Amino acid sequence: MAPRRPATRLLTALILAGLAFAAGAQDRLPDLGSSANALISPQEAQDYGASMLRQMRALGMVVDDPLLDDYINDLGFRLVAACAKPRDHFAFFIVKDNEINAFAAPGGYIAVNAGLIAITRNESELAGVIAHEIGHITQNHLQRAFEASKKDAPLMALVLLGAIAAGAGSKSGDAPMAVLAGGQGLLAQKQINFTRKDEIEADRTGIQTLANAGFDPNAMAAFFGHMEDVLSAGAGGQAPSFLQDHPVTTDRIADAKARAGALIAAQKQRPSGDTLLKGQWEQITAPMPFVRAPIRLDRNAADPNGLDTYALMRERVRVLSGDAGKLGNYYSANFRNQPSFDTPANRYGYALALTRSGHGAQAIAQLQPLLKAHAGSLILTLALADAQLQAGQRDAALALYRNLNEQSPRNKAVALAYATALTEHGDKQQAANAAELLRPLLENSDQPELYSAYARASDKAGDGERAGEAWADASYYSGRPFDAMEQLQRLLKRDDLSYYARARIQARIAELTPLVLELRKRKIATPDNPATRNGSQQLQDGRCAGRLCFSLDTSRD
Repeated sequence: MAPRRPATRLLTALILAGLAFAAGAQDRLPDLGSSANALISPQEAQDYGASMLRQMRALGMVVDDPLLDDYINDLGFRLVAACAKPRDHFAFFIVKDNEINAFAAPGGYIAVNAGLIAITRNESELAGVIAHEIGHITQNHLQRAFEASKKDAPLMALVLLGAIAAGAGSKSGDAPMAVLAGGQGLLAQKQINFTRKDEIEADRTGIQTLANAGFDPNAMAAFFGHMEDVLSAGAGGQAPSFLQDHPVTTDRIADAKARAGALIAAQKQRPSGDTLLKGQWEQITAPMPFVRAPIRLDRNAADPNGLDTYALMRERVRVLSGDAGKLGNYYSANFRNQPSFDTPANRYGYALALTRSGHGAQAIAQLQPLLKAHAGSLILTLALADAQLQAGQRDAALALYRNLNEQSPRNKAVALAYATALTEHGDKQQAANAAELLRPLLENSDQPELYSAYARASDKAGDGERAGEAWADASYYSGRPFDAMEQLQRLLKRDDLSYYARARIQARIAELTPLVLELRKRKIATPDNPATRNGSQQLQDGRCAGRLCFSLDTSRD
């Protein structure tokens, strides 16, 4: 089972940070730079960011999909390897929200909304957004936001202690904004935002990171221009009023273009034999050894032209974060009306929508021609196996899953799909095989769907101890610590527990106890906190108090 960071460390982070803000009302906060960690240590910030992510998962606001998780982290760490502080902690995830937004949170947690990914036109534009957010982390902009908010120390202390419903009382019923209130509330209470200087600084460092990582440095300016067009089309020619603090202006676009132009000019002026920037504009995939190893999901020697993995993942995000039935109609209508819409990525998206809406046989018909043209593609083959399983062709699906697992062992997406297929409608031995397949993937994982799948497989295989522990882990990582505690306590009452299982469970209860006691004492709203039975409703009624650089909700006026 994957080790967790002690809950006591998270509590210490929150309480000490709260005290630091309270003291800031009378005393000067530490200077930025080398002493920035005196405000909140990197580990404390990382613990808070992890807690924020669990809270967001509790409301179903995270796109938890192994393929997409691998893709966004692969892209993110390619940029991290080229940024100013590659040794800092970073984690990347996708928010299930169609608002055009991305934000950076304490501990290097960087979120990109599904809506933003959907409007990007190439991988460099998406990389530009992520590089900008990395810039906010590496330039200590979060600490500056903390310092600027010291007059609101009591409120900020409450936010730091986990007051997710910072915007409670709004009548908007905007659940996504309620969740972001928890993560962004650290950065902004009473709508404290990054300054324009911070935005320009993040732009410039982000463009440098783009160039260092081999992406087109002009992509950030191109995306700014594209956003401006999207906003004008969606808001009657006027940008929403909340963009006034973080405007996409002609000056900002011009500055980004000038910065990119200077980098390109410097590259051209270097001697041809200069090894410092040799190959700088090529897409690189090997980051520094101390960051997470990347994967190339569709590097396929049998397909010399390759598939555009970015385009495939963009459509996967669109389908997994939307209504599959409506999206099926969206794809089919565009195929009829726009010949240029007929691309492999859009056919892939259509197949996903068909599978998720219960039309696996039709999805198979869409995928087979794609696989004929791109033989051996892991992404397309996995989609075909999923469609076959949905269509009732279990044996054929299992054969594909097995082959994929042999070709790509320890691939989370393959293992999870294969294990699920083995467990559902399988016998006890197949369930045991599924559990064995998943167990190595739990190491250092915080993805609840892996624990849930392992729990189902273990339960069917007759291993009640492991199943019970995994269900508790799934609850914990889904933002339900009280449920996790209750499950562990029930499990501890079993008479047939082994010595080692009892020791593991007791250790986990000891980790969780300080956290759940503090949450209950302070009546901090979580979906399962018995001290705030209406906590879930508070979260649903909340609204985000802070807006960050790419917050571009075109639906508001």
